[in-house]
Amino acid sequence: MSARKSTYHSKLYRDFKAIEGNAYQEMIRYYEDYETEIRGLDFEEYFDLLVSYVDALFEVGAYRNHLLMVDVVIETSIEENIMLYKGRDLFKEMLFRKAASHFNRHEHQKAEHILRQYIRIYPKDEQGILFMKKCLRKQKPKFLTNAHAITIFLLLLTALIIAIEVLFIRPFYGIYVDLIEQSRISMFILACTILVSMTLVHRWKVELKVERFVKQTRAKKKLN
Repeated sequence: MSARKSTYHSKLYRDFKAIEGNAYQEMIRYYEDYETEIRGLDFEEYFDLLVSYVDALFEVGAYRNHLLMVDVVIETSIEENIMLYKGRDLFKEMLFRKAASHFNRHEHQKAEHILRQYIRIYPKDEQGILFMKKCLRKQKPKFLTNAHAITIFLLLLTALIIAIEVLFIRPFYGIYVDLIEQSRISMFILACTILVSMTLVHRWKVELKVERFVKQTRAKKKLN
C-alpha cells in the first residue's frame, strides 16, 4: 500500500488561509497574535504562513519588520533546499525584496551590498542590474553634493540680483539695466548647467561602474 501525503490542515492554518489574499494587515495581525502557536505547526504549514506573513509585511511597507523576518525565509529555504516554492524562486525573490526594503528605508549602501550578492548569483537578471544602478544614483558623491551647493548659492545670488534690479537699478540707474539683466540670466544658466552636467556625469559613472561589475561577475560565473 503506497503512502500519500495527508490533505488535512490544522484549524490555525485554515483560519489564516481564509483571510482574503490582499488583506495584508489582517494577515499580519493574525500571524503576530498566534506566532507561538504557528511556530508549533508542522513545517509545511508553518513555512507557508511564514512566507505569507513576510510577503504581507513588504506589501504594507513595514520594511523594518520585513528586514527582521525575511532572513528567516532565506535561511530556511537554504537549509531545507527549497529551490521552487509554489512556482516561486523564493530565495531570489526574497533576496531582491530584502534589497528593496533597505532601499525604501533610504539605506542605499546596505541595498547596494545585497544587490551585489544578488547579481553575483543572478548576473543576467536585468531587473537586479537596473535596481543597482538606481541604488547607486541615490548615493550622492562629493562632487555632486558640491554641485548642488554651488547651484543653490548661484540661484540665491540670482534672486538677490533680481531684487537689486527691481528696487534700485530700474528706478534710479536705468543705464545699467541691460548689464544687470545679462548678469542674472548668465548666472541662472550657469547654475542650471552645473547641476545638469554634474548629474549627467554621476549617472554616467554609475552606468560604467555597474556595467564593469556585471561584466566581471559574468566572466567569473562563466569560468566557474
